[in-house]
Amino acid sequence: MVSNDDARARLLELADRRQISLSKLSLMLGKNPSYLQQFVRKGSPRKLEEEDRGMLARFFGVEEEELGRSKENSYGGDGRSGGEWVLVPRLSIGASAGPGAMANGELVFDTMRFSDRWLRSLGLQPGNLSTIAVRGDSMEPTLRHGDEILVDRTLRSLRDGIHVLRLDDTLLVKRVDTSRSGVLVLLSDNPAYPPLECKLKDVELVGRVVWKGGPI
Repeated sequence: MVSNDDARARLLELADRRQISLSKLSLMLGKNPSYLQQFVRKGSPRKLEEEDRGMLARFFGVEEEELGRSKENSYGGDGRSGGEWVLVPRLSIGASAGPGAMANGELVFDTMRFSDRWLRSLGLQPGNLSTIAVRGDSMEPTLRHGDEILVDRTLRSLRDGIHVLRLDDTLLVKRVDTSRSGVLVLLSDNPAYPPLECKLKDVELVGRVVWKGGPI
């Protein structure tokens, strides 16, 4: 088992890697925003509660041992120690399939549970995933307003497919056409919306949409 100091350092490292604040992680756990900040900076609480430690391990896709639990009881974040489920964070901002949603205020407010084995069978790393709700109708019938989409934030070269993108501080979910050099064409599945052409340098790739779910 790692020491409490090592567990705090590892938590900071993981949060920095995912570019998520301790306050957002605390809210994900259902605690006040300063909960993890106090754990890391002041050593209070001395160690994480078992339920909180488990949720953080599943969120980051690591073993609970790295956050202070004995190895024999550790969550199998690498898929080798018996971990069956992964809690993927839900972000409060929606990706617009319409006029566009402003990309400020991104906040983890909940989680969705996925099979660790299923995710890895698709070549997905749990620590690089998040879910957000679709807003608007421009991607209908493929994506409807209110659908939940699973976004793979793994850094890779842009390719054709449906992606979440940031354009001029606006978050969009669109099908992309990369066939033209230096130009990215954002396509809507709803024919009522015309294609949007933009310079490749003006677009930030947030992630690739790899799954959707929603009400019938």
